[in-house]
Amino acid sequence: MKTATLPPVRVAPDFRQELEGVLEPGETLSQFVESAVRSVVERRQHQAEFVRRGVAAILETQRAGTGIPAEKVIGRLQGKLDAARKTKARRG
Repeated sequence: MKTATLPPVRVAPDFRQELEGVLEPGETLSQFVESAVRSVVERRQHQAEFVRRGVAAILETQRAGTGIPAEKVIGRLQGKLDAARKTKARRG
């Protein structure tokens, strides 16, 4: 398989100097850039999959009618918060 190149990226000279200052021993600027790009691609893929699963879960909950209304959840949470505040106030 042939390799391809990424487009050149223009940066301010001070940023390039800063970047070169964080390279590991023996690491090239090209290796650093490739590693950074791979990390961002992987993070975005994971993020997209997370969103996809979340949307699927929402749709399934709506289809099944098994969801809990937000007002009920917020009410329960507010009750827990109120109880915690009362306990804290009693302790002093």
